[in-house]
Amino acid sequence: AAPFRRALNDSGLGTAVIGGGLDASLLQYTYSVGMKNVKDEDCAKLEELIMSTLKKVAEEGFTKEQIEASMNSTEFAMRELNTGGFPKGMAIMLGALQTWLHDRDPIEPLKFEKPLATLKARLDSGEEIFANLIKKYLLDNTHRVTVEVKPDPNLGAKIEDEETARLAAIKNSMTAEEVENVISLKKKLQLKQETPDDPEALKCVPTLKVEDIEKENKTIPTSFGSIKESTVLYHDIFTNNILYLDMAFDLHTLPQELVPYLSLFVRCLSEFGTKKEDFVSLSQRIKRKVGGISKSIMTSPVLNARGETCAKLVVRGKGTANQLEDLMDIISDMLLEPEFNNQAKFKQMIMESKAGMEGGLLGAGHRVGMGRLSAMDNTSAFIGEQMGGLSYLAFLKDLLVEVETDWDGVVTKLEKIRSLIVNRKNLAVNITADQGLMDSFAPTLDSFVGRIPANESTLFDWTGTLERTNEGIIIPTQVNYVSKAANIYDAGYQFHGSANVISKYLGTTWLWDKVRVVGGAYGGFCSFDRLMGTFSYGSYRDPNLLSTLDAYDGTADFLRNLDMSDDALNKSIIGAIGAYDSYQLPDAKGYTAFSRYLLGITDEDRQRTRDGILGTSREDFKKFADYLDSVKDGNVVVVGSEADVDAANAKSSLNLKKISPLSQK
Repeated sequence: AAPFRRALNDSGLGTAVIGGGLDASLLQYTYSVGMKNVKDEDCAKLEELIMSTLKKVAEEGFTKEQIEASMNSTEFAMRELNTGGFPKGMAIMLGALQTWLHDRDPIEPLKFEKPLATLKARLDSGEEIFANLIKKYLLDNTHRVTVEVKPDPNLGAKIEDEETARLAAIKNSMTAEEVENVISLKKKLQLKQETPDDPEALKCVPTLKVEDIEKENKTIPTSFGSIKESTVLYHDIFTNNILYLDMAFDLHTLPQELVPYLSLFVRCLSEFGTKKEDFVSLSQRIKRKVGGISKSIMTSPVLNARGETCAKLVVRGKGTANQLEDLMDIISDMLLEPEFNNQAKFKQMIMESKAGMEGGLLGAGHRVGMGRLSAMDNTSAFIGEQMGGLSYLAFLKDLLVEVETDWDGVVTKLEKIRSLIVNRKNLAVNITADQGLMDSFAPTLDSFVGRIPANESTLFDWTGTLERTNEGIIIPTQVNYVSKAANIYDAGYQFHGSANVISKYLGTTWLWDKVRVVGGAYGGFCSFDRLMGTFSYGSYRDPNLLSTLDAYDGTADFLRNLDMSDDALNKSIIGAIGAYDSYQLPDAKGYTAFSRYLLGITDEDRQRTRDGILGTSREDFKKFADYLDSVKDGNVVVVGSEADVDAANAKSSLNLKKISPLSQK
């Protein structure tokens, strides 16, 4: 809704806005903005648009509503200081470094009350602040650079050829003795990389002991109630006068063929506006009146119900006591009266989603690969892949054609999705706040739930998985993302908390040493999904392929032959319990309890897992090796260069099926 972003999005000069905006981490602040997938002939037009838009804003200034929205959202964020899963104290410390590193007061970022009050007073007096800042620091600033980054599909091969030639020239200029010295140094380096750290040296590092850890899980206070046909969960937790609201609508009311539309549908709820106001007004209203509203799709297997998928539209909101009526009115408008009929905007959203997914292939190929492997085994992951994986990318390309040829049909589908989902008979509500705030909110919530239709509905049973096959997903890159996985429940494994310890240990020892230290990848890791039963290996920005798979396949023997010291076992357990007892702020505690309720995870089950983690023995490591043997026969997905995929097919029996998502029309 911001005028700058709106001008760029509406221009059609690119598929998505890029650039980090204001970066205050350096001594000299920077501001960057641009677009992705800009045609060569449009680069000058884009630069002109950026500068002319800045000039227009500087001349016309911002509306009262725009300033109020910015001030409210900024102040709420500063007062809430929500650092997610990152410890708040650590976040404050690192924030202090931004000023301290440049010889300024490290406490300055925390003392926002006086500067904020001063800014409000200046705005109330009618002073034009922000437009003048744009003029001074952006328009009149001659320290500006324009960067055009142009793709070259042959660049990777060119760089590799140049490096090969350069190394050959160096070798040819060396004497036999010099060559032998390099070989000797390489062997010494490899020996150093493969030699474990001295146990005596490791003992110098202070560490907790297992006996220092609490034996009982900390539970989240939860009580249950209902409003009309909807289930309500309450969490009486101190939240500094902020109420956190989560609502989950069952998505199984949709026939499966509508599932791929869900991701864009969720964006439409706020980015298209409503029957009452356009998306600019709605966006400003959210920022002016409440602490925030978000929407997302949740899909997951259900504990001890193999084959069952939990699928929810989750709407989350937060606000202080005096903002809660506005919060519920806005959510009501979004859910009950959304406006879907905006063909140009919808097409832009498709292009943005497509560009984002294509960028994800290049920067997060490990997630793509592991997602594909899970979707070969589990319907829940398959549904997720239809809404955010390669299948979804293919759907977006087809949807662009559908938007052009049958826009009315698309609008009809979006409205059908809304009418099927928004139903209080399939709604669960979650509230996190202190008891007094929850009590005062009760009438507002009751009124809201009463506005939601209560319709009889059919719950559809979604089915399907991807074809089980080895895949090579081709992207322009010099490195690979190598994934391998199998379901170890199929091999007879029954979950025990020790799996958390073993997975953590493998990621910091065997896989770290073989894939990262020796292999040269940026990362090597493994994970076990308890709900699915899938054990996965993955590598990040990996120069290798076959040798990485060899490392994965050697994991079981590594565990069998492991001579584990008491200190190593203790550290492994401490590391696993640290991840299990993750840091959580009040909103996260409430939402975590809500998620566990939806997925069938009880406090008793979590305590069994904790007992298993703390009681992990050396024998558990060796037993687990038997189940990891089954992963040797699992499927492989490689996101990488065509040359590496071709070489792997030529040198092995992998038979990677090549997929080229970036070249598909």
